[in-house]
Amino acid sequence: MATLGLLSPEFPAVSLHVNLDAIAVTSATGVQFDLISAVGQSFPAELSDHTLEAITEGFSRRHLKLAAISGTYNMIDPDQQARSVGAEGLYRLIAWAPRLGAEVVTLCTGSRDPKSMWRKHPGNDSPEAWSDLLVQIERAVKVAEEYGVTLGVEPEIGNTVNSVQKARRLLDEVRSSRLKIVMDGANVFQRGQLPNMRKVLEEAFDLLGSDIALAHAKDLDKDGEAGHLAAGRGRLDYPYYLELLRKSGFDGTIILHALQPAEAKDRLAFVRSVAPAGYL
Repeated sequence: MATLGLLSPEFPAVSLHVNLDAIAVTSATGVQFDLISAVGQSFPAELSDHTLEAITEGFSRRHLKLAAISGTYNMIDPDQQARSVGAEGLYRLIAWAPRLGAEVVTLCTGSRDPKSMWRKHPGNDSPEAWSDLLVQIERAVKVAEEYGVTLGVEPEIGNTVNSVQKARRLLDEVRSSRLKIVMDGANVFQRGQLPNMRKVLEEAFDLLGSDIALAHAKDLDKDGEAGHLAAGRGRLDYPYYLELLRKSGFDGTIILHALQPAEAKDRLAFVRSVAPAGYL
């Protein structure tokens, strides 16, 4: 069985406890956690033993699982100094992950856009961008192997890994059991592909289904862009997406996001209602 979770930055962050309380009342059992929800920064320079213990105790007391830590920075940032700062922050997160009970740290493969790591840019498909990405990924994988942590790469239309084919290529070139996939069915459609939705989803799972470490659940209203709607609010064939997750053997956490706190309970109920019997 898989479980359902939520993304911590989409909930109030007045304090760690306010954040986790808001998530706990929704019926979600897992969280993709961004440290900004606890300490006001995604990549703090340090975390005290007291803070680490407060986070783990906060999750335990509410019977929540810390399913993944968000470790996203622009891995192909045109500013090399910014790239280096992001990498050092990621390495710290990887080192803290075991103490927090997190098995997965999520990544963003980035964009050449100087203002947004999620935005399309012509340079994203260049050989130089791919080379820069490999350097960042391979260094991060070495740290992940040291700490026994899995890194999750998400194919996303605005990033340099903007297709399931490029995600497969990345896994094949790096060849580490510590590099896996974050699957989001709303992010895999190139322009013009929505009429062939089931075929596109099937290909995504054929290529990546055996390497999924975490799944996302949101929705889209047009192809050629990453989805930005809450699950069930758009055009994604949710029963089929969840059936493909089940058939792939994925039994981890499915993180709902792109939603407002007030709609979390309803969207969780929607996903449960369209899931294969016994899967959630």
